[in-house]
Amino acid sequence: MRPLEGVTVVTLEHAIAAPFCTRQLADLGARVIKVERPGVGDFARAYDTRVRGQASHFVWTNRSKESLTLDLKHPQATEVLARLLKTADVLVQNLAPGAAARLGLSYSALCEKHPALIVCDISGYGDDPLHPGPYRDKKAYDLLIQSEAGFLSITGTPDAPSKAGCSIADIAAGMYAYSNIMAALIQRGKTGRGRRIDISMLESMAEWMSYPLYYAFEGAEPPPRAGASHATIYPYGPFVAGDGRTVMLGLQNEREWHLFCAKVLLQPALANDERFNSNARRVAAKPALHQLITEHFASLTIDEVIARLEDAQIANAHVNTMQDVWAHPQLKARGRWVDVATPNGPVPALLPPGLAESFDARMDAVPALGQHTVSLLSELGFTPAEIERMKTDATV
Repeated sequence: MRPLEGVTVVTLEHAIAAPFCTRQLADLGARVIKVERPGVGDFARAYDTRVRGQASHFVWTNRSKESLTLDLKHPQATEVLARLLKTADVLVQNLAPGAAARLGLSYSALCEKHPALIVCDISGYGDDPLHPGPYRDKKAYDLLIQSEAGFLSITGTPDAPSKAGCSIADIAAGMYAYSNIMAALIQRGKTGRGRRIDISMLESMAEWMSYPLYYAFEGAEPPPRAGASHATIYPYGPFVAGDGRTVMLGLQNEREWHLFCAKVLLQPALANDERFNSNARRVAAKPALHQLITEHFASLTIDEVIARLEDAQIANAHVNTMQDVWAHPQLKARGRWVDVATPNGPVPALLPPGLAESFDARMDAVPALGQHTVSLLSELGFTPAEIERMKTDATV
C-alpha cells in the first residue's frame, strides 16, 4: 500500500510549482484531481512541443493525475467544486493572489464546513491578508524570483549574471509545498483538523540562498560569480584535458590538496608552496593555480586525468550533456527509468528519488485535457443530462 492511498487532492494549478508539488503527492499514491480551464487547460501544456508534440514541463509534472475541465467563473462551477471538496483532504492552488478567496476557496471560507481540509496556497510573494507586504500582487515568474532572491547576483561569470537552467524557484516552492502538506497530514492525524499553508516562491528561494546571505553577513562581500567553478573553494570546477574534453573536479580539505599534488599533478612539494597552502590562498591565487593545473593536464587525455583522480580519491565528474544523462550508466544500472503513458504514446520517466521496498511509486499516465471530466462529474452525482448541459454552456 502506498503511503498516501486514500488521500484526495483537488488542485487549481498551472505552470510548475503547484503541479510539481501535487505530482509528488500522486507519486506516493494520492488521488490528484487537476482542475483545468476548458479548451486550453494548464498553460504549461503549450510551453513547447518537445515530447512527441507535448510540453516538456507538463509531461514532467503531471503524470498520475485526473484532468477535470471547469470554468471557475461559471455559476455552475460553484456546485461542482462544492461536491469535489466534500471528499477532498487537500486543496492546492497557485492562482493569482486573492483569486481563490474571490471564488470562496480560501481556508477561512472553507474551514468551518470542512474542518479537516488542508488548504495550500502558492504565490510569488506570499498571500497573507494580515501581512500582505508591498509585493503581494506583483506577477512572479521563475526567473523574476531568481532575480529578486539574489540568485542571479552570485551566478554566472564575472562579466554577466546567469539564471539557473531549470526552474529552480518553482521547484523550491513546489518542494516546500509538498513537505508542508505532508507535515499537515501528519498533524491532522493527531488533531483531526486541517490548516492553511501559505507558500511564497520568494521565501522558498531565499531559504536556499542562506549560505551566500550569511557569507555576505553585515555588509561583507558576497560570493563572486565564478562561472562553473566554486566561488569560494579552489580547485573546484571544470578543467580541460589535452584531448579537449572537460572534467569537473573538487577538493574539500587540505588532505585532498596534498593527495592532488602528489598523485595527480605529480608535484608533492607544491602542496606546501606558500601561494597555495590553504584554501583562502588558493582562491586568492586562482589564475596562477589554474594555469599550472591546465598546463599539466594538457599532456594527458581525459581518461588519464580521471584515472589519476580516482587513484588519489579526488572527487570528479563528467561534464555531461542532456543526451549523456539519458544514457547515464548509473541511472540504467539502478533501474531508474520506466515508461509512462501520455496521450501521444509512452515516454521514459525517472522514478521518484528514494528506494522504497514496501511499495512501488505510482507512475500512471499524463492526462489529456479533460480526459476525466465526464467520469468525475458522474462520480459527483451529476446526471448525463446535467453533464450535457454543462458541456453545452461551456461550464466544462
